[in-house]
Amino acid sequence: MQYSYRPRGVCSQRIDFEIEDNKIKDIRFYGGCDGNLQAISMLVKGMDIEDIKTKLKGIRCGMRSTSCSDQLVQALEAAMIEEAKQKDAQ
Repeated sequence: MQYSYRPRGVCSQRIDFEIEDNKIKDIRFYGGCDGNLQAISMLVKGMDIEDIKTKLKGIRCGMRSTSCSDQLVQALEAAMIEEAKQKDAQ
């Protein structure tokens, strides 16, 4: 399933990603630190969502209370809630 998320409190403006079998199939950050976000994208592609959450949740960027990595976790959590609602509706 494909998702789009608008991060808050960071430089990136949007995260588009696809989840298949509880793993990140594809991911793209828009805006932000391009090199770092390309690296994060390559590293998490194919990873299980729970593993990503364990490794990236709570990471901060400088004095900010969040980071693009942490926002990715929030995006994944929102996607899981949405997916659960869709399953309940069926």
